[in-house]
Amino acid sequence: MSKVLLITGASRGIGAETARLAAARGYSLCLNYLHSEQAANELLQALTDGGHQAFLFQADVGQESEVEAMYRAIDREFGRLDGLVNNAGILERQSDLVDMDPDRWRRVFDINVIGSFLCAREAVKRMSTKTGGDGGAIVNVSSRAADIGGPHEYVDYAAAKGAVDAMTIGLAKEVGDQGIRVNAVKPGLIYTDIHAAGGEAGRVDRLKSNVPMQRGGYPAEVAEAILWLLSDASGYTTGSFIDVSGGR
Repeated sequence: MSKVLLITGASRGIGAETARLAAARGYSLCLNYLHSEQAANELLQALTDGGHQAFLFQADVGQESEVEAMYRAIDREFGRLDGLVNNAGILERQSDLVDMDPDRWRRVFDINVIGSFLCAREAVKRMSTKTGGDGGAIVNVSSRAADIGGPHEYVDYAAAKGAVDAMTIGLAKEVGDQGIRVNAVKPGLIYTDIHAAGGEAGRVDRLKSNVPMQRGGYPAEVAEAILWLLSDASGYTTGSFIDVSGGR
């Protein structure tokens, strides 16, 4: 049977490109989405038309009951899990921290941090060799913002991704003897819709002159790093990070 992979936030951007590449490399997929139903259905149709195994599951990854229901659906559909890509993430409109409020922080942390923790927890339950699993791999989609800090724009998002980085290191050490590898990719300025959500659709083009490679990146370039970390080719790599940022 082909390996089974869950990708959260799979309907667009990095998640969708990761789904396309994973399907091409033989994975069966659970594609999580929350709001972008049309995009999710279009992606599913393209994959199934290509002969790939995939199904959609709508869930807010920040809600424990919805995450648990999603994993039960994977159990029913495939009976196993081999990989998780913690890709679902949000940011709010550009702002200085002094002008932010706790409701915003809760929204950002619920999806980016709590969601990653919940999905990782349920994946470990299924993949751990200590509970009868066959092992597997978790790839967290972090951000170079965790290192840069996101000043005047997304300090809360940067802090949330910093929490994901710490979880990556800690969880890798916890489950390394259970057949599970945990790594992360840290995208830089990538052409996705997330910038429009922050209020500046052209943000990558505004900032690309600060990138040593003098260009923004593309979701497919991030997806390649994710698929390498999922694969047996990275079999001795855990608790590690790949910057996909053009050197920025």
